[in-house]
Amino acid sequence: MNLQELGEFLKVALTALRLNLMRSALTALGIIIGVASVIVMAAIGNGASMALEKQVSALGTRVINVFPGAARVGGRNTGFGGAAPFSESDLRAVRDGVPGVAAISGQLNGSVSVVSGAANWSTQVNGVHAEYQDVRPWPLLSGRFLTREEVASGAKVALLGTSVTRELYEAGSDPVGSIVRINNIPFEVIGLLSSRGASGPMDADDVVMVPITTARSRLVGRVFATVPNTVGQLIVRVDNVTDIDQFQAELATFLRKLRRIKPPDADNFNIRNFAELVQTFNAQQATLRILLATTAAMSLVVGGIGIMNIMLVSVTERTREIGLRMAVGARGVDVMAQFLTEAILLCLAGGLVGLLLGVVITVVISSVAGWTVAIGAGTVAMAIAVSAGVGIVFGFLPARRAAQLNPIEALRYE
Repeated sequence: MNLQELGEFLKVALTALRLNLMRSALTALGIIIGVASVIVMAAIGNGASMALEKQVSALGTRVINVFPGAARVGGRNTGFGGAAPFSESDLRAVRDGVPGVAAISGQLNGSVSVVSGAANWSTQVNGVHAEYQDVRPWPLLSGRFLTREEVASGAKVALLGTSVTRELYEAGSDPVGSIVRINNIPFEVIGLLSSRGASGPMDADDVVMVPITTARSRLVGRVFATVPNTVGQLIVRVDNVTDIDQFQAELATFLRKLRRIKPPDADNFNIRNFAELVQTFNAQQATLRILLATTAAMSLVVGGIGIMNIMLVSVTERTREIGLRMAVGARGVDVMAQFLTEAILLCLAGGLVGLLLGVVITVVISSVAGWTVAIGAGTVAMAIAVSAGVGIVFGFLPARRAAQLNPIEALRYE
């Protein structure tokens, strides 16, 4: 087939589709829905993976969180977080007793109300040590981070996340040096944290950071009063030469001894590695993608069956035309190529419309829900290739039937 013949096939195909424009549009609807589903599914899945990887990259892949786990009290399981939180002595024991600790900090969380002037906002407070910046570096927009002296003395100083700053202050203002009231206690703002972004309902920037001693004595300590000098949870950065899996195993063994857990009792703490969270999330996303891809594939199959049906009808309607073309010298392969061209063109048109519809839906979802989305070139190429493939697969039978018509019988067809 040369370019001239291909041009003729395309010209005849466009004419045939234009003469039955409404029927062509309805026939391509299944392809449109299927391709749009593929685009939206891939964009949301890729965006979610990118957002999580970005957050984990900011938090650090060699950072391990150690949370209080479940405990049994009177034969009843207290559930996650019901066990005793960690203390300052636990933190020092881990820092000095487990090889591979590059830096360690406690983190004591709680809900607080923050007031500045006439503005107020409910947010989360994180009480941390000065070493938090070594464990999980968080760049500052302005000001400075906590000092060891401020943590030791329980100073009333705070750093604000960008979401809290936006709710309490006018745009463009610098709150550093101002006074905010946290749970009705005055704190000096010493720094503004840079944005780490939001993922779905979770906003990493909706936070106030204070010395852990201040959080313990003035803000959220009453919740953890059962453990003196509590630090809540431990955040550990593992040095670059230690195998992180081996470190987790050694840390678990050390904590069982520290918390006097004897076999066969279960751990009353949880160790979480952010890299493992990414792997788990990606595995879940892969499963979700398979389910959504199956749904999209079903739409494409339904659309392909519709195209095959319409093309068979078209062969019947154009039987005399086919006979005339064969009578003047057209070969069976030429007739087959003509009908395959029409099927592929119809599917490609549906694929392009579905691609545009998928992009529009993705943009709307991103704007309304605030989700991160990403449409890759590979997804676009796959959608177009699948559309063309559907045209070839489901257009082959009608094209073959047209090519096998007897010219004499076709000319006599009424």
